[in-house]
Amino acid sequence: MTRSTGPARLRPALRAPAATRGNALPAGAWWLWALGLAAAASRTTNPLLLGLLVGVAGYVVAARRTDAPWARSYGAFIKLGLFVVAVRLVFTVFLGSPLPGTHTLFTVPEVPLPDWAQGVRIGGRVTAEQLVFALYEGAKLATLLICVGAANSLANPARLLKSLPGALYEVGVAVVVAMTFAPNMVADVARLRTARRLRGRPTGGVRAVLQIGLPVLEGALERSVAVAASMDARGYGRTAQVPPAVRRTTHVLTLGGLLGVCAGTYGLLAAQGAVHGLPLLLAGLVAAGAGLRLGGRRTVRTRYRPDRWGVRAWLVAGSGAAVAVLMIWAGAADPEALRPGVLPLTAPVLPLWPAAAVLIGLLPAAVAPLPPSSSDSKEHA
Repeated sequence: MTRSTGPARLRPALRAPAATRGNALPAGAWWLWALGLAAAASRTTNPLLLGLLVGVAGYVVAARRTDAPWARSYGAFIKLGLFVVAVRLVFTVFLGSPLPGTHTLFTVPEVPLPDWAQGVRIGGRVTAEQLVFALYEGAKLATLLICVGAANSLANPARLLKSLPGALYEVGVAVVVAMTFAPNMVADVARLRTARRLRGRPTGGVRAVLQIGLPVLEGALERSVAVAASMDARGYGRTAQVPPAVRRTTHVLTLGGLLGVCAGTYGLLAAQGAVHGLPLLLAGLVAAGAGLRLGGRRTVRTRYRPDRWGVRAWLVAGSGAAVAVLMIWAGAADPEALRPGVLPLTAPVLPLWPAAAVLIGLLPAAVAPLPPSSSDSKEHA
């Protein structure tokens, strides 16, 4: 009598395969996942939930990022988030806060201002409630930046540009160049600091920063010239002739759809407009999609090996969307758990259901293809 090998055969199928050019996730899936986490972060000021979101994003980045230059920018976004929190606290200390408080920590010498500057204060009493409120708000903004940094570290900018609709290709080139500037600059700074360290030169201080800054700007200029030359060689900017009526219809649908998307997104993020936000968002997406499809007729270009949205890509994008939807629902059901009060000053608690919803964002660490080695990443970048 032989044993059944069904579970043994099923187990390898559930494992994530090694990433190749054919099965690599589309860049849009990573961006949808990261934007879902960012939308969830915008709904709460609970530092425990924000820290959990940062931990989820960091774990997925550590498990699925490659050795490409853009994948090294996540640490820079974390430092930027900490800098934002520090700036928010400094502004609260020196510029004051409209939030009252009873627990005075210290007093900063107040600068007298003229009568026309009523409502503005420089210095004065600093309370614990003011600092905690500033910490909560700064942590929320820092989490948003870190989620964007996670998308920059995981998504290949070239594949993102290839996935854009034809109508947005010209705008997409500028956006992709802007998004890749920060990761490439971080990689250049790390490379130059390593070279200076090997030569026995200091890597810190104002003088070292000035000496590193010029080569970094020179490298950025050289990359811009190379990109412009390659675009010109490939015939970038050629468009087809379309009737004026189609062109005007495209503009109306695209602009109207984008306005609907913006208004619907604001309605979903706002506390009072969540009921009308979803229908307006869906209507805007339909109108914008129709406009982009008509606008794509002007672009005469083809796609080489277009990205395919498989089951794993939909799982990654859906996990981020699920986190955002569940967090929005939790904010409507129990707003006090997601926004701990500071008047009176109370310790935040970790709500179980929102925390479990955030953990859904860990799904890409299990289903996304495993990143290749350093040699393979250079080949497939």
